[in-house]
Amino acid sequence: MDATYAVVLAAGKGTRMKSDLAKVLHELDGRPLIEHVLATLKKLEVEDTVLIVGHQADRVAGAARDYGVSVAMQHEQLGTGHAVLQASPALQAHDGITLVLCGDVPLLRASTLEKLVQTMRSANAAAAVLSAIAEDATGYGRILRDEDGRVVGIVEQKDASEAQREIREYNSGTYCFDNKMLWSALEQVGSDNAQGEFYLTDVVEILVKGGHTVVGVVCEDEREVQGINSPEDLARAHRDLQAMRDARGA
Repeated sequence: MDATYAVVLAAGKGTRMKSDLAKVLHELDGRPLIEHVLATLKKLEVEDTVLIVGHQADRVAGAARDYGVSVAMQHEQLGTGHAVLQASPALQAHDGITLVLCGDVPLLRASTLEKLVQTMRSANAAAAVLSAIAEDATGYGRILRDEDGRVVGIVEQKDASEAQREIREYNSGTYCFDNKMLWSALEQVGSDNAQGEFYLTDVVEILVKGGHTVVGVVCEDEREVQGINSPEDLARAHRDLQAMRDARGA
C-alpha cells in the first residue's frame, strides 16, 4: 500500500483571537490546538508530517517537537495553496497519498481521516475532500458536484454566485491527494480571485479538468471539522469536546 504523508497548516497569526499568541498555540483541554491535530495524525501510519509555520514559527515548531515532524517556513501568507507548496521540497519526490490538515481544527478524529483516505483509494481518485453540511454555510467554500455526485470544484464564499451560496455542503479544509498530482496541480494555481491569493481549493478544479476523479466525504459529526478562529470558537470547542467524550462514555 502507498505511503501516507501529511501537511499541517499552522502559519497563520489568528487576528480574530484578539491575542498576540499564534492561533495554533491557544490551548484546548490543557494542550495547544496544534498538539491535538498532531496527536490525531500520530494514530495513523504517516511516513512524514510537514508542519508549515510562519507567525511565531519557533514557538509553533517547539510545540510540535515531540511529534517528529519536519518544519517548513511560509515567509509570506499568500494563501492555502502557497502554504502547502512550502512542503514540496520535502515531499514532491515521493509516491503515495498526502493528507492536508489545518492546525486549528482540534476535534478531527483519526477514524474520519482513515475513511477519507480509504474512500479515495477505493475510488482510485486523485483527491478526496472532507466536507460537512450546515443549515447556513456562510463564510465557507461550497462543494460543487456534478449530476453523478462527483466533486467538480470548490468555490470560495467571496467568489460564489447567489445560487452557489445556497449550497449547504461546505469545504472543511481537510483533504487527501495523490502526492505527485498535488504538486503538479499546485504549480498551475493562480491568484485571480477576490482575495488575490493562491487557493488550495483550485487544485480540485485543475485535477477534474485534467480528467481525474475527485471524491467528497461528508463528515458525519460537523463538530469535528470546526476551526478555531475566535475566543468564542475556542469556548465552543471546549463544550463540544466534553459532549463528544460524554457520548463516547455513554
